[in-house]
Amino acid sequence: MTKRGRVLVAMSGGIDSSLAAVLLHEQGYEVVGMTMKTWDYASSGGTKKETGCCSLDSINDARAIAVNLGFPHYILDIRSEFGDSVIDHFTGEYLEGRTPNPCVLCNTHIKWDALLRRADNLNCEFIATGHYAKIRQENGRYVISRGKDTTKDQSYVLWGVSQESLSRTLLPLGDLTKAEIREMARQKGFYDLVNKSESYEICFVPDNDYRGFLKRRIEGLEEQVAGGNFVLENGQVVGKHEGYPFYTIGQRKGLKIALGYPVFVTEIRKETNEVVLGTEEYLKKNGMVVSKLNLQKYASIPEGGLESLTKIRYKDQGEMAFIRQTDADKIEVEFSQPVSAIAPGQAAVFYEGDDVIGGGWIMKSYRV
Repeated sequence: MTKRGRVLVAMSGGIDSSLAAVLLHEQGYEVVGMTMKTWDYASSGGTKKETGCCSLDSINDARAIAVNLGFPHYILDIRSEFGDSVIDHFTGEYLEGRTPNPCVLCNTHIKWDALLRRADNLNCEFIATGHYAKIRQENGRYVISRGKDTTKDQSYVLWGVSQESLSRTLLPLGDLTKAEIREMARQKGFYDLVNKSESYEICFVPDNDYRGFLKRRIEGLEEQVAGGNFVLENGQVVGKHEGYPFYTIGQRKGLKIALGYPVFVTEIRKETNEVVLGTEEYLKKNGMVVSKLNLQKYASIPEGGLESLTKIRYKDQGEMAFIRQTDADKIEVEFSQPVSAIAPGQAAVFYEGDDVIGGGWIMKSYRV
């Protein structure tokens, strides 16, 4: 074992995770590569060609890097773990009238746990990924913070990583930009990586048709939920919808209803199979409740609460809010100004400067 230690690197076959492995190898770590097989898209009944981190091409690309640099590479089949946790959560949240975020769940509860278990089996002290974020220790706690490349920063999706997991995690791309990573790949002759397209789709819904996925996954779903009412905020019935799981907060397109003015989905009521429509003004809320917390910078929110930049989706710029922890697993949030389309089921992440205070899942939103 080298002086710097032995590290298990999650390698998807893309440029970021590949260069993370290259950098750690050059820094003197003893690198072991691992590619995780999470899903077979063909098993969902889709017709699009399998792409992304689960495809055979991606596995071969990751292995080629390992062979080139002379370190071992393994394939880890976690389809059972992934299906039980991520996909069941995905379908379950839509059935509850919420909008899930499977990529956050997968990153923090599947891949990290799976990597750490295999790291122990392979005598690796550390695990590493190609996320654009930083990690440091402060006041005895491990803290994720924004990466140097603000356009690629992925700190939002890492709020759920536990302190124990962070203590063994390396993020070698945190102080680099995407442009710098691409140039490094060119200089090292990895031209296939430079030209490789990136996927931003959910890996098990690569055609982006989540409604079709739900219909294929849950037998008889259409019959179970069809025929509910579209209602306005005042309760007026204005039409029939196809079933509440097939709509998301903020949706405007695909409603197949004309009222003479633009309307959006403002609320989903599972109990009555109603989808509430309203103007853009009704989408704006200034309060929400966040639960199922994981805190990083602090063990708990300081008594009396604090000001935080709060993000409610990955590409969100965030809005200043006052956050107050009301019990061990609940934070109440009051935004400085109304925020549009707060969707229960999505992740809320709290920042202090560039540091991730922590995060949780949005349970409900309201007007203060």
